[in-house]
Amino acid sequence: MTKRLLFLACFCLPIALAAQGPEAPTPDPWSLHGQLTYQLQGHGGFTSPYAGDNSLQDRREVRGSFTTTFFAGRRLWEGAELYANAEAFAGAGVSRVLGLAAPPNGATYRVDSTTLKVGLARLFLRQTWNLESATEAVADGPNQVATHQSHHRVVLTVGKLSGTDIFDANTYSHDARTQFNNWSLWAHAAWDYPADTRGYTWGVALEWIHDDWALRAGSLMEPKEANQLELDHDVRHAHGEVIELEHDHELGGQKGALRLLAFENHARMGSYRKAIDLMPASPDVTTTRASGRAKHGFGLNAEQAVTPDLGLFLRAGWNDGKTESWAFTEVERTLSMGLSASGRAWGRSGDRVGLGFAANGLNRDHRDYLAAGGYGFMVGDGRLAYSAERVVDAYYALAFGSFGSFSLEAQRFEHLAFNRDRGPATIYGLRLHLQL
Repeated sequence: MTKRLLFLACFCLPIALAAQGPEAPTPDPWSLHGQLTYQLQGHGGFTSPYAGDNSLQDRREVRGSFTTTFFAGRRLWEGAELYANAEAFAGAGVSRVLGLAAPPNGATYRVDSTTLKVGLARLFLRQTWNLESATEAVADGPNQVATHQSHHRVVLTVGKLSGTDIFDANTYSHDARTQFNNWSLWAHAAWDYPADTRGYTWGVALEWIHDDWALRAGSLMEPKEANQLELDHDVRHAHGEVIELEHDHELGGQKGALRLLAFENHARMGSYRKAIDLMPASPDVTTTRASGRAKHGFGLNAEQAVTPDLGLFLRAGWNDGKTESWAFTEVERTLSMGLSASGRAWGRSGDRVGLGFAANGLNRDHRDYLAAGGYGFMVGDGRLAYSAERVVDAYYALAFGSFGSFSLEAQRFEHLAFNRDRGPATIYGLRLHLQL
């Protein structure tokens, strides 16, 4: 897939250059930004007749997490931009990000250290070929140098990034630092998107944009083991492909978009059914790992503005679930929806309020595995009375002009980790986000 994408990019290059007209005035070649996000989340006790190694702690718990990112970008030549992001992080999610299929803190993954750590989050090259002379200005922002783009263009991105930087975008629910915080609301939970434990990977993506239509395809590296930091460099056998078709539209004069996504992952994954066959009691999926295993799935992502101050969103997704969850979260069926509104009606146009709902489920093999006492990398109570995990997420973000926001949030979970014997539980949160 990677070779096909690179071939397509090279094929498009001479055509794109030939189609370009006179060059637009060149804006500032540099883009420098930063962000800081601190979160405090906690919950009280809840019903828990039993618990396992991966269960959400059933007593009072409060955890804090911190991330800060420096975004640097530079225009290299016409249409080419290089970006690098340095990221520092510390803290922990509630119960070490275990015991919920849809964890509540989307700004951190398995950050679990009071010692501040620094790493390279992104390092990628983006090449844009405008296919017509008429262009519009694009404002400077994080990972976006001020530039000009046409409505007909081809974009090639290569390097270290997150798959969600390019795919599964949504105006109302895509940024866990400022919008919905729950994993199954800001992302397509059934897309086990390739990434290390911090959410990043190396790969290539190619986009074709033509007015209201966009087609994107990408090939990304998989982790060497489930939800671990090291990536698998045997890219012949370990890789994830994704393709997405988007159509933008207007209904009643208000903007909307519909996105269809399909993916297939290849990695040295284990099989839930084989694990049960080998050891009916307390199976271990890691003992069945083998090269050549694949997982595929589909997703729908929709957004629609109702008024200039109110928007709706919906995601639905499915994957086959026969192989173990590998990179994102342990979900194979997902449906999420919600609304997001500005505070203009009460004189706070910069504020945002959101209310979202998500229901997540498993296929039969994964259910039987957990019921037999098996563990994944996120869930496992030692037994299972299966029911879909459900969560309601509500937040209010008080804006500090263009400098950031302070959010209050509550997330109500039912059937924790797909287990109707445990919960419900409510997780409350405070979130401070600053940006420049």
